[in-house]
Amino acid sequence: MALFQQVQTGDAPAAIGPYSQAMIANGLVFTAGQIPLDPASMQIVEGDVAVQTERVMTNIAAVLKAAGADLSTVVKTTVFLRDMNDFAAMNEVYGRHFGDHKPARSTVQVARLPRDVAVEIEAIAVVRNS
Repeated sequence: MALFQQVQTGDAPAAIGPYSQAMIANGLVFTAGQIPLDPASMQIVEGDVAVQTERVMTNIAAVLKAAGADLSTVVKTTVFLRDMNDFAAMNEVYGRHFGDHKPARSTVQVARLPRDVAVEIEAIAVVRNS
């Protein structure tokens, strides 16, 4: 059995650098940070932070599915915001996707994100079929 398993799916944006969409290790999946790229066009979705967060959450869900996990098995997320004033709008979309499941989370404002997007999110989840 391999120590690590790389995760790749066409339902989420392809990696735009030397990294994987996610890695599985010891029954956990660690996603790369997802930005609001449309996987079909590899273009940033147009819109405010709520629209961008919606795309990011869809991308995370696709990567988790490919890894044998889903949003209900997420134990920790990290949210990177361009502007902390966008927190409420991001949080509304984020909360809708997780529902009653409330993984641990850190949220930080950063100086700059890839392609100047408003939000990037990464997740750690338990793989159901490990």
